[in-house]
Amino acid sequence: MWFVPAVILVAVVIGYLFGGRLRNFEGLSVHWWSLAFLGLVLQAVPISTYWDLAPKAVGAGALLLSYVLLLAFITVNRWIPGATVMAIGLLLNVLVVGLNGGMPVSARAIEIAGGSVESLEASGSTKHHVATDDDLLPFLGDAIPIPEPVGIALSIGDVLLYGGMAWFVIQVMRGRSPENPRPLAMWFLSYRGKHAPGHWRMPARYRQHRAEAAPSGTVP
Repeated sequence: MWFVPAVILVAVVIGYLFGGRLRNFEGLSVHWWSLAFLGLVLQAVPISTYWDLAPKAVGAGALLLSYVLLLAFITVNRWIPGATVMAIGLLLNVLVVGLNGGMPVSARAIEIAGGSVESLEASGSTKHHVATDDDLLPFLGDAIPIPEPVGIALSIGDVLLYGGMAWFVIQVMRGRSPENPRPLAMWFLSYRGKHAPGHWRMPARYRQHRAEAAPSGTVP
């Protein structure tokens, strides 16, 4: 999981080169951060076949669940820059992992990245396995090698996901993020007619103007 902070760090550097500032994140309101946190934790926690209570299906299930949680987080915050690209990447990963009971990793990609097939097999990983002829859509697996010193194999979905993350950071730093919409719970309430206050159904910029224009002692 070290690759995620590395992607963010590179994006921050690029953002500064294009005149961006980190302080632009202060006005950013992103909802349901816990989904992203849990999704990343599930990806980081190693689940090995050497654990007595961890059959192969558990590792594949944990990997699938992590992608689903991240996809839910992106869906809730679908207005952020790069959300569509990240969602497509996550969906591709869900597809290949779901079809093959884990992420297939190309043996050639492992070697180019500086690893070995034997090491992956010896690790007893239940989330990843060396790709075989029985795997479906293996080209969607970890088949894109990045040689050392990075030394990692990525899937097409990973490339889209990390690319979307970098774009998100750069665009927010440059002040190019759209207006934050209301939280999802309020979004549902906006369709409940008389049960939702009228100003909840208004864009945030109009709600703010309404509040500023309201006479003292009144509620907009």
